[in-house]
Amino acid sequence: MAPASGKRVACGVTGKLRPKRDLISLDTLRPSLAVRIRRDHPGLPPDALVSRGVVARYRSLYVEELLQQEKGELTELDRQVAESIATHETLAENIEEGYAEERTLGERMSDHLASFGGSWTFILTFGGFLIIWMIISSFQGDKSFDPYPFILLNLILSCLAAIQAPIIMMSQKRQEAKDRLRSENDYRVNLKAELEIRHLHEKIDYLIQRQWKRLTEIQQLQLEIMQEKRYRR
Repeated sequence: MAPASGKRVACGVTGKLRPKRDLISLDTLRPSLAVRIRRDHPGLPPDALVSRGVVARYRSLYVEELLQQEKGELTELDRQVAESIATHETLAENIEEGYAEERTLGERMSDHLASFGGSWTFILTFGGFLIIWMIISSFQGDKSFDPYPFILLNLILSCLAAIQAPIIMMSQKRQEAKDRLRSENDYRVNLKAELEIRHLHEKIDYLIQRQWKRLTEIQQLQLEIMQEKRYRR
């Protein structure tokens, strides 16, 4: 830059004449700050002189852009998580609904019978039926349709037990199959959650590293600003 008006030199950015001691060469600045100034003024030569006020303004602008970029990255992370939730298949399934839709009529009947056979309603009802049967048969004596020792009643109980046992076994097998499906579904959900958590940890570690780098750079810029203030005093 050619001197003008004695010791006053034109600023490479504003073009205003400033005292030479108030100007800083562009190649002595922090490379990232010099790149930021050249982005707005691409025609500046490497040894261009710029005023301290311009340097302070661009330094403040650069810090503001760093913080804004950091905020944008956090927002980008939120957006990626939202897209992952929207696009990826939800692995959690309602096993009860899916299994109920696949049951046949016989399977539904056996499940209801097994459920009823293992309830207090069945126990009390069947117990009352046995008591009434034995009381009526005892009062009628030899004229009863099933006198003591209640052979017909024993036959009915044997037939009922023979029928109820396989029904309960069929229901238990279906319950085991349902438990196996539930375990497989839990495994898939836990695996997906583990992978998602690991992925988020990697993103968080990356963001922490980026933030630490920016905070260090901002701190160095603050030290430069303090040195500038001391120089002016």
